[in-house]
Amino acid sequence: MERIETPDNDFLDIDWHDCRIGETRKLAIINHGLEGHSHKKYILGMARMVTGLGFDAACWVQRGCSTEMNRLPRFYHSGETGDIHTVITHCLGTGKYDEIVLIGFSLGGNQILKYLGENPGYVPGEIKTAATFSVPCDLAATEFVISKPSRRIYLEYFMRGLRKKVHAKAKKFPVLVNTAKLKGINSLRKFDDRFTAPLNGFADANDYYTRSSSKQYLAEIRIPTLLVNAQDDPFLPARCYPVSEAEANPNLFLEMPKYGGHVGFVLGGEDNIYWSENRVRKFLKKS
Repeated sequence: MERIETPDNDFLDIDWHDCRIGETRKLAIINHGLEGHSHKKYILGMARMVTGLGFDAACWVQRGCSTEMNRLPRFYHSGETGDIHTVITHCLGTGKYDEIVLIGFSLGGNQILKYLGENPGYVPGEIKTAATFSVPCDLAATEFVISKPSRRIYLEYFMRGLRKKVHAKAKKFPVLVNTAKLKGINSLRKFDDRFTAPLNGFADANDYYTRSSSKQYLAEIRIPTLLVNAQDDPFLPARCYPVSEAEANPNLFLEMPKYGGHVGFVLGGEDNIYWSENRVRKFLKKS
């Protein structure tokens, strides 16, 4: 694990995996999802696949998701793209890589799509392609679905980790973070209204969702980019399947398999391989 400094005096951790077939000038930077980290099974599986394909892998950890809480009051959010750029800049600064692919899941996929489209001229030329899975590209619509009573088990899974982060932040920043505001939270919108938005400079949850959703930036993506959202994803509403945007942008390849769930895509058999890993392998070989 390598720890790097951010421009605002915080830190990010990167879990490195070396290419398994010799020296390489190619790198895959892998983004995890909401309440994830670099040791999640879907992250490790993707790292194993790309290192066998001739890439090094840099699996970075979002602020607040590492083994140590980040330094600043804020932690990660769905629209954070500055940290991706920091990781990319650091990796390019090693002088080891000429070609980079970005791979992201869920929240991490939204960040990648937003990064690629919000200011295309800012994206380094070494970024050649990207692949994303289970992306909530319309955050407000996604929040509405996740917070339905029928999805309560998923909401509670995410909230367990988010509550712990709030308590950890309150100990370091008692004036800025008030744990009493956790009372009565029964939706992601309420959490984002009370914590995510104010800690990250947004007016409220609606402002956060509006400015951070990647869907509005898809038209400006200039590199070959795969977006795979399964039709049976329990989190994603119709607005997260950007058919018209993909039809209008020849660089955006939207696929909507019938099955896959949310960051699922599990294949049967003893090899313990995700379908998403095979899909990225084929995409990278074709790109």
